[in-house]
Amino acid sequence: MSTTTILTNGHVNGQVNGITTTAVAVGKRFSDIPSNIDFTITVPAETAPGEPEKTTEEIVELNLVELDDDPTELCTLLENEKASKTTWLTISLAYAKSYMIDLAIEICTRGLQSLSHSQPKEKIGLLTLQCWLYISKSREAPRVPSEGETFAEAKTKDFYLGKATGALNDASRLNPSFPPLFLARGVLSLLRASFQAAGASTAPGGAEQSERTERLRQALKCFEDASRVSHGRNMMAALGKAKTLFSLRRYEESLSCYQDVLSKVPDLHDPDPRIGIGCCLWQLDHPQEAKLAWQRALDFNPDSSIANTLITLYHLNDAQKHSVDGKDFLERYEKAMMTYGQQAFDMEKKNPLAHTALASYFFSHQVWNMVEKLCRKAIALTDTNTVASDAWFLLAKKEHYLDAPDWSRVEDYYNRADSARGGGDKGYLPAKFGLIQAYIMEGKIDDAKFRLEKVVQHHNSTEARVVLGNMYALEVFNNQATGLKEDKSQELKKALAHLEQVRLYWKDPKKGAEPDLNLLLTLSRLYEADQPDKSLACLLQGRQIAIDNLGDIATFPDVEDEHERLQKQSALLPPQLMNNIGCFQFQLEKYTDSAESFQVALGSCTPDEDSEADEKTDQLVTSISYNLARSYEASHILDEARAIYEQILARHSDYIDAQTRLAYIELRQNPSSEGPKAIGTLYDLDHQDMEIRCLYGWYLNKAKRRVQNIAEDQEQRHYKHTLQQFDKHDQYSLTGMGNLYLSLAREMRRETDQEKEKRRKTYERAVEFFHKALQLDPKNAYAAQGVAIAMAEDKKDFAAAIQMFSKIKESVKESCVLINLGHAYGEMKQFQRAIEHYEAAVAKDRSHDPQILASLGRVWLLKGKQEKSIPAMKTSLDYSRQALGLAPDEIYFKFNIAFVQIQLASLVQSLSESKRTLVDVEFAISGLDSAIETFIEISKAPRPPYPRNDIEQRANMGRNTIRKQLDRALQAQREYEDANAAKIAEAQRLREAELRKREDAKRKLAEEEAEYKRKLQEDRERLIAAAREMADKKNEEDRLREEAEYTTDSDGNRVKRKGRGRGGASKRKKKMGSDDDIVSDGHLSEGEAGAPRRRREKRGGADTGDDDEGSKPRKKRKLARRSEGKSNSKFKSAEMVVDSDEDDDTAVATNGAKRDAFDLSEDSDEEATQPAATQGANRDEDVEMNDAVDENEDEDEEEVVAPRKKVTRQIEDDDEDEEEEEESEEGVSSTKFADDGPETMVNESVAAAGSPDGGEQTLTAVIGDADVSTV
Repeated sequence: MSTTTILTNGHVNGQVNGITTTAVAVGKRFSDIPSNIDFTITVPAETAPGEPEKTTEEIVELNLVELDDDPTELCTLLENEKASKTTWLTISLAYAKSYMIDLAIEICTRGLQSLSHSQPKEKIGLLTLQCWLYISKSREAPRVPSEGETFAEAKTKDFYLGKATGALNDASRLNPSFPPLFLARGVLSLLRASFQAAGASTAPGGAEQSERTERLRQALKCFEDASRVSHGRNMMAALGKAKTLFSLRRYEESLSCYQDVLSKVPDLHDPDPRIGIGCCLWQLDHPQEAKLAWQRALDFNPDSSIANTLITLYHLNDAQKHSVDGKDFLERYEKAMMTYGQQAFDMEKKNPLAHTALASYFFSHQVWNMVEKLCRKAIALTDTNTVASDAWFLLAKKEHYLDAPDWSRVEDYYNRADSARGGGDKGYLPAKFGLIQAYIMEGKIDDAKFRLEKVVQHHNSTEARVVLGNMYALEVFNNQATGLKEDKSQELKKALAHLEQVRLYWKDPKKGAEPDLNLLLTLSRLYEADQPDKSLACLLQGRQIAIDNLGDIATFPDVEDEHERLQKQSALLPPQLMNNIGCFQFQLEKYTDSAESFQVALGSCTPDEDSEADEKTDQLVTSISYNLARSYEASHILDEARAIYEQILARHSDYIDAQTRLAYIELRQNPSSEGPKAIGTLYDLDHQDMEIRCLYGWYLNKAKRRVQNIAEDQEQRHYKHTLQQFDKHDQYSLTGMGNLYLSLAREMRRETDQEKEKRRKTYERAVEFFHKALQLDPKNAYAAQGVAIAMAEDKKDFAAAIQMFSKIKESVKESCVLINLGHAYGEMKQFQRAIEHYEAAVAKDRSHDPQILASLGRVWLLKGKQEKSIPAMKTSLDYSRQALGLAPDEIYFKFNIAFVQIQLASLVQSLSESKRTLVDVEFAISGLDSAIETFIEISKAPRPPYPRNDIEQRANMGRNTIRKQLDRALQAQREYEDANAAKIAEAQRLREAELRKREDAKRKLAEEEAEYKRKLQEDRERLIAAAREMADKKNEEDRLREEAEYTTDSDGNRVKRKGRGRGGASKRKKKMGSDDDIVSDGHLSEGEAGAPRRRREKRGGADTGDDDEGSKPRKKRKLARRSEGKSNSKFKSAEMVVDSDEDDDTAVATNGAKRDAFDLSEDSDEEATQPAATQGANRDEDVEMNDAVDENEDEDEEEVVAPRKKVTRQIEDDDEDEEEEEESEEGVSSTKFADDGPETMVNESVAAAGSPDGGEQTLTAVIGDADVSTV
């Protein structure tokens, strides 16, 4: 067998790039079929005449290359000669190798007939071959019958798969465990699954539950069985398993299987595992790696049609990432189709994937006949539903794109494309969208919406939401344009919901979606009526998108101010967009911003040379100029607004709106002379214009004289004439008539039942006009407000009226609604809420309206009377005076002031002395006097607001009754405040004395504390100095002792002195050991202070200084003289062992200052006596050791709580006696520190080494809260 040198790809094949390896080349299919075979036949032998016939065997060579087109004779020969199964198999495979599959199947069939009486094992091979031949035939058979051919007549893929299944079943009956059957059964199941769409239902675990999935699982089991019986050597079974896993969408496992096959057979290329590796990588979102795998497959096998096709698809997908009009798109598209696509089609004419790729190319060039031909061919050849779906989709698009499409065929093709991928809830989304577009073009809007709802429900498609939202929005817009009164609120809600979901989708940075300006404009139109603020927000976002789309020309790097840069950028945008932004800003009362937007829009309007375009531009300029003037007018820049209106009229003299606004401005500036003339002139100019008639009616309402008979009312006659002669459905006139009847009913008398009934009918008449206006326009807020007013005034149903006013306030941004709410809340005695609404109206635009100020005064008056609040009364009086200041000639406002003053006087005299002040009483008296004078003045007026007698009686009551009551209240209040002032002064004096006492005590305490701290610091410094002195003395003693112990030998070396004998050595040893137990302070380690090493540990063999937990308290030993030691012989040492805790408990405090004793961790009496002797020298009298022992003997005995084990010392009596003599001579006594201040007692006990707080401790004086370490 020959060898070949190949290059392997390390990323795909498991080798390193560029390394050449030698591998066994795998031959092509049928490579094991010989070119000829020898076949033995029986022929008659030559015999003499008369002899019986004899036969002989001859070997015939059968040519398996040049095969006969009619194998009938060959089959007859094989049957006669009873050929073996191997011969039948070889010849049939030879025909299959020559692509004569039908003849190969016929030979298999004749062979099975010939071997019908043979053993089963002789037939199973032919049955297996027949199954494979039928499978091969199905790959070339059409998927569906051709036109005019029925399913019964057509030999489709399903027909041959049925034949293959029959052959497989026959073989399985003979030997179900025959190894080749596992592979055939797996391939057959895989092919069957490929013709079925993916299931739409899923199990709770997420896995698909469909017939296709079950077949794929069966195929997977068969391939695993085939691989198992071959011990993993069957590469076809491994490839089948990988493909099945890919179909099950288990791409990682499939990729692993393909890579395993490639690692075992690196030069396998028919089939090529690199193709499968690339497909898995593509599905795992690694397109670049997938393309490398396919390219490697193409390098390995340049004649691979499927590799060329897949690379074509890669480049097509890459081209879609670029703009269709760009150069990059064209380059990639041409490379995909011309370099790879055409080559793939030329290599294999039966490659369905290449057919669909080429059909998409011809579709882009609108070569419809080629699209039809290639798609039909792809559908017939493919055994994969996905390829068939793509072909049906291209056919549907082709039909859809025609000038006169056949919609029935379009729908059928889209449905087929969708069904090939599962249909129903899953299916193919582009096909679903195409079908929806076809429905829309046919006018089947309901069907289209139903389909879109399903797509949104099951796929959550953003594109579907966009289309569905726009469809609902279109219904709303059409209803508005036609003026129909259908309720489209549900369609409006659905449109907003879908489009807002799309806006949320844009905000997700992971999606990478770009906002759409058209969608924002649609949303703005939907929000326009009810939510102008959201509409403006959509337009502002659209403006930013439009600016971003401008690119570098809109950067303006030289402009530093952000606002100025934004204005320059906005000037580059369409003027319609900026005009709409300005309109919504005007509606939201942002007049300055709206004026800027209109100016920018006006500046971006450039006339065109085209006459028609110039006319449109002029219309746009006129509209924007009018809007700009309205913004100036709302901002009270009337001169600028007048100038713009005049410019508009100079170009278009018949612009009625500009004339109307000019007349209104004139009326505002000159309400008594030129203004009414301008309104009259405008009315005479065109009294048939409804806008002018509305303005004239408004003017009559403000300027007319009030009459009792409504028939004589000029405003009523004007509205009536408008309704009768011009437009009976004029909403302004209907609403005006309703308001007239409301005003008339409000002023009617209601003393008798007849008058009350007449008043009620007048209100009903007003409501009739309002209802008529609401029938014409259910959103007429002014008519609804009239109904609410009638309900409050006539029915006294203030709660329902408040509900209506609150809803009206959301749409009508005028102060009249706030005033009505204030009236209603005032009637319901919710005075605080009434005040809030009145003040909101004043802040809005009614600060110069005396009626509103008077209403505020009335509500504050009622609030003051209810709460008996003098400040509320004063606030009421203040608002009443403000109202009179705005209208000084109005007698009603004068009466209001006097009325409030007299009410304030009544309230003040009724309150107790504790709830008022002398100033309040004096203010009430002065106000009462002023009110009496005002009432007298008003009673003499020609037209007083109330009957003169009532006013005069009120003045007399104030003069005779209230004035006297206030005088008595003034005297009582003065006496109360004088007495109260004395009490307050005494309490203040006592309080000040108490405060001074507290301050003195606090100062004294601070001084005592400072003195205590000073003394404490002095004691601390003194103790520190003493501790330092003691430490220095001890260090000096240690140095002298060391010098005494060591000497210099003859050689000049320093050596220790020799002992004086057994007794002397013991004595010196004991003294040295006791000296070693002095522990340095916490700042110096052992050896740094000059102390020798401890020897107690060497003698005793135990660590008694560091193990605090394990140590036990030592028993105290009394220190006595030698003579007393005999009687007390049980004490062999002068040591006193105490616990450190006992030292803390026995510390003595002097002068209130806490002192802690020094803890001297020593094992010998010498260490304890050294500081005592040092300090005792400064005392006036010495204390003998035996006296100290006698005085504390009983106490020491009680302090010994628990004895502890001690390392036994072997000391001779003589040494001990000598030792005791030395110790008694040293004069150990109790330790006292004396200073210039009070004597401070320190604990006589000294901690012994090994006690819980003894041993290796720092010599520390604990004074107060500070720890001072000795040096």
